[in-house]
Formats: sequence, C-alpha cells, structure tokens
Amino acid sequence: MLAQMSVTGLPWGWVLLALLAVVLLTLGILLVHFAMIYLRALFSGAKVTFTELVALRLRRIPLALIVDNRIAAVRSGVPLTIDDLSTHHLAGGNVPMVVLALIAARKADIRLDFDRACAIDLATKGTGKSVIEAVRTSINPRVIGCPDLRGGKSTIAGVAKDGIVVKARALVTVRSNLDRFVGGATEETIIARVGEGIVSTIGSSASYKHILENPNLISQTVLDKSLDANTAFEILSLDIADLDIGTNVGAKLQAEQADANKLIAQAHAEIRRAAAVAVEQEMTARVAEMRARLVEAEAQVPMAMSGAFRTGNVGFLG
Repeated sequence: MLAQMSVTGLPWGWVLLALLAVVLLTLGILLVHFAMIYLRALFSGAKVTFTELVALRLRRIPLALIVDNRIAAVRSGVPLTIDDLSTHHLAGGNVPMVVLALIAARKADIRLDFDRACAIDLATKGTGKSVIEAVRTSINPRVIGCPDLRGGKSTIAGVAKDGIVVKARALVTVRSNLDRFVGGATEETIIARVGEGIVSTIGSSASYKHILENPNLISQTVLDKSLDANTAFEILSLDIADLDIGTNVGAKLQAEQADANKLIAQAHAEIRRAAAVAVEQEMTARVAEMRARLVEAEAQVPMAMSGAFRTGNVGFLG
C-alpha cells in the first residue's frame, strides 16, 4: 500500500514542485526587471503597480522613460498617470518635452492642461519647434523684427500724401497664446500684417513730417487693428526702431508726367507741322499748275489773232 502511494504520489509531487519553480522563476524575473523601477517610484511618491509595469513591457514601451517622467511630474505637482504618458508615447509624442512644458507652465502659473500640451507637441512635430518652446515664449516674450532681415529687406517703405517716401523698421514683442497655438497663424502672418499696417499708416498721413514728429502714431494705429487675431501669438507691444526719409516720389512722378506731356505736345506740334508742310507743297503744286495753264492760254493768243487776220474778222475800237 505504501509502495503504491509512493509510486502514484511521486509524479504529483514533481508536478507541484515544477509549478512552484515556474512561479518562483516568474517572480524572480519580475523582481529583476521591475524591482528597482518599482522601488524608485515608490520612494519618490509616484507609486506604480506591477500590473502597470508588465503592461508597459508587453506594449514595448520603455519603462524608465514613462516612470521617470511620471516621477518628475508628480514631484512637481502635476498629477499624471502611467496611462496618460504611455498613450501619448504610442501616439508618437515626445513625453519628456510634454512633462517639462507642464512643469514650466505650472511654475509660471500658466494654464496648460495635459491634453493641450499633447496637442501642441504633436502639432509642432517635425517643424523644428516644440511645446516647451511655446511655453517658454509664453513666459519670456520674444521680439520679432519687421521686416524679417532674412528676406533681404531692412525697412518697409510707404509714401505719404505729400509724395515723400518714409522707410520704417518695427520690433514686435509677442508671446505664445497656448489656447490658439494649434491651428493659429505663425509669426510670418504677424510680420505681414504689421508691414501692411505700417504702409497703410504712412500712406494715410498728410505729410511725412507728421510721421517724423510722432513715430508712435504708427504703433498706435497698427495695434488698434488687432493684428494678432487668429494667430498663435499675442502682440504685447510694437516699437518703431528706425525711421528714414527716402526720395520725393511725388515730385519725381510730376517730373515724369511733365516729360510725358512735353513729348505729347511735341508729337502734336510735329503732326501740325507735317500737315502745314503738306498743305504748302499742295499749294506750290497748284501754283505750278496755274502757271502752266497761263502759259498755255498765252500760247493760244497769237494763234487766235492769226486766225482772225485770215478770216478778216479783225476790228478796231475807235
């Protein structure tokens, strides 16, 4: 009986030992892979579960990337979950940039939620810009030159009503508008609108002297037009950095017009002279024709007289 129990009991014992070994091996692997990360998160106050770590591993998401950024966020007072960060990583986003942007926004008391930060991060992907740059520009405003020197022009030229060219260069101070950053127009639009406003203001001025006496007139007029509407920026100030006087376009145009009128008058005079010459030549031809007829008539007189003598039709008046 004992022999039978030992024979029949041995296989089940080995099965149980094998299962126990598999469980211990699995736990050992989990401890080797996840223990340090788990303990680091636990003692940092950003506790994670082994289930979340296993799920990250199965989805082939870098554990250290997600956990370390969550630790940084939680320690800075930004409550993010493992699912939030892993979802943005799977969407192709830059998790460290988003976390840094959220931390910077919180420290600067700027309203920026996680979804908005993720949207900005994905929208700026591949453009050379980043969500952290947008937040930094919102904290520390940036100065944009108008016109952009990269375009080869240093000033914007406008013509006042008195015909004098006024050349101006403006510096526009802007900061990011995070609520309109996704889908908003870029700084190129700001530069174009400011340039249009400068030309319009100079063109509506009665004299270039008004612009020189009060350069702030350009700033006030341009800012009143709400040029930052539907853009990713908010204009804080517009300052005229340079003013210069160009040529007198009005006088130049008048001189060119006078030259054109002179040429037109000369053309009309030439037409009249040519007509007079033609009439003169016509009169000369008619005089020659009349002389020829006179000579012909004079030649007929002797013939008429000789005929009269022959016929006896010659008479004299007493």
